[in-house]
Amino acid sequence: MAEYREQEKDLVFALDIGTRSIIGVVGEADEGRFKVLAIEAAEHGRRAMIDGQIDDIEQVAALARVVTDRLEERLRIRLRRVCVAAAGRALRTQSGSFTMELPSEQSIDADIISRLEAGAVSAAEEALQLDEEARQQMFLVGYTVAQYRLDNYPLSNLQQHSGKKVEADVVATFLPGEVVESLYATMRTAGLQVASMTLEPIAAMNAVIPADLRLLNLALVDIGAGTTDIALCRAGSVVGYTMATIAGDEITEAIMQALLVDFATAEQIKRTLDTQEEVVYTNILGLEETVSAETLHGIIQEPMERLADAIAKQILGVNGSAPSAVFLAGGGSKLSGFLPKVAKGLEMDERRVALAGNNFSVSIFADDMDLKNPEYATPLGIAVSAGLGLLNDSYMVMLNGQPAKLFRNGALTLRDILLMNGYSYSDMLGKSGRNLSVTLDGRRMVFHGEPGVPAALFVNEEEAAISSVIHAGDKITFVPAKEGKSAEKTLGELLGKHFSGRVLVNNEGASLNTPLHTGDTILTLDRPAAVSVPAPHQTPAESPVSAPAAPVPQVQSAPVPVAQTAAAVSAPVAQAAPAASRPAAAQPRPVTPVKKLQILLNGAPLVLDEKKDGSPYYLMDLLEYSGIDFDHVDRPVVLEVNDVECGFQHVVKNHDSVKIHCLE
Repeated sequence: MAEYREQEKDLVFALDIGTRSIIGVVGEADEGRFKVLAIEAAEHGRRAMIDGQIDDIEQVAALARVVTDRLEERLRIRLRRVCVAAAGRALRTQSGSFTMELPSEQSIDADIISRLEAGAVSAAEEALQLDEEARQQMFLVGYTVAQYRLDNYPLSNLQQHSGKKVEADVVATFLPGEVVESLYATMRTAGLQVASMTLEPIAAMNAVIPADLRLLNLALVDIGAGTTDIALCRAGSVVGYTMATIAGDEITEAIMQALLVDFATAEQIKRTLDTQEEVVYTNILGLEETVSAETLHGIIQEPMERLADAIAKQILGVNGSAPSAVFLAGGGSKLSGFLPKVAKGLEMDERRVALAGNNFSVSIFADDMDLKNPEYATPLGIAVSAGLGLLNDSYMVMLNGQPAKLFRNGALTLRDILLMNGYSYSDMLGKSGRNLSVTLDGRRMVFHGEPGVPAALFVNEEEAAISSVIHAGDKITFVPAKEGKSAEKTLGELLGKHFSGRVLVNNEGASLNTPLHTGDTILTLDRPAAVSVPAPHQTPAESPVSAPAAPVPQVQSAPVPVAQTAAAVSAPVAQAAPAASRPAAAQPRPVTPVKKLQILLNGAPLVLDEKKDGSPYYLMDLLEYSGIDFDHVDRPVVLEVNDVECGFQHVVKNHDSVKIHCLE
């Protein structure tokens, strides 16, 4: 018996995990087309999938293993790496709008349009999360611009127009992270490693509609058992994805109710609709019955019309109008009389609605198999997408020594990969612990939190920016950032163990073990008149006031941008008592000049005292001065020094211009 050989790098193994069955395809690129070497399929014994979603991971994994074993036996190849796709049933579609006010009337370039669209997509994601019972990670699959406006005037293209106010409305499509995780978990259970992942309608589009046809406005409708996925293209690219909430199972369930049979029997009857004039079956009461094909067609007319209307509604909702043509794929597309119903719903010529499969031969072929089957659209699409490099995610990227989870329909950045693999923005944006700012006898005092440990980001052993584009074969090393410990102080620790007298915190009496919070105002009363100590370090605008009798921990005034110094000093503080009524203060001891770091942060001057340990300032040290609420940040943060994007550990030097801001 011949031994199995290992799967070669260029050999593609694709699995289409459907509601009713799993189809496996193995093949390889051959002179610009994808050559299919073998196809195997197996049906689920019971309903392990619900509306395209994996419900029973163990059962789905077992069936995937059955299909894999059959392919291995036929080809005598040990299959390890698999390409998969997520069902469109899990897609979430949401509208979003964004407006940008430009500082002056100017020409609209690609950068402004990109930021405008990114803001609209972000708004769509925020709106989507508001509708969810529980917030969850969402992957952006794609979006289409529904409308641009320039100074309130609608336009189809903003490029090179001039104005001051630009707006964009988009329809964005997202995929829940749990869908991706369930697919990875199922493949792991089946003993397979995911080499690439895409979306089923994207994959089917790559098989059914070749790139050179996408200049036309076309729609692909993939009707499975539990899902009906839809993709639309025009002007050379895929512009939208959506799905209908009903699919082939609606037809099966109508037969179940009309003939009083179980699901499996109804499914078998549906498959014989166009091959037999009469069907003999046994109903759930054990009675043998006969039904004519004409009667069956009458039973399924109403659910077929509902399915066709749902498809038309979704296409019109995303595309805005009927496309130039529609291709129907999947098992449900083969129902007799269905194509005219779709054409009617879209008010199109029936001749412009056709079954998929005729264009497979442009990019796919086999020596001894007939591939012109609309049910093969998705499995062949997954295979050809990976085999011919039609998806940018058809490669392996290593993250901390393990294959990274990949999902996308475009270039991936380091930020994208980290988010896809369970990391959050807080893992990337390590920051210092929170400062503690209080006012003591009219003096503002700031105790700094401990510095955070910056994230370590390396691609192929070289430090990389968070926005670096990742390529095939890259090896990523990522050590999450650690937030520094926040400053903590009790009233007693602030005043010293030898303090005696009364003290008020926010005008209320307090014990010395009272924990302090930012914004607290402390006023000491009844201190011995003969004892005083030098005041803590002061900002230039402040004057010495008396301090507690015990030594006070050395702290620094809050470092603030020069432009904001006046505002900070004029903030409400406890007023010092008149000179005649307060104890005499000791003469302040000489203060040694402290070295300063002077920079521009987001266009405003910022002066920082030298660190106590003499270490340099890093970009991550400046996060707390950026004005960004990092506890709730939900958009990418850009770090730039002198207009060059840098990593968190970049050393900031005197007179550098630093920008820290969220993408709009």
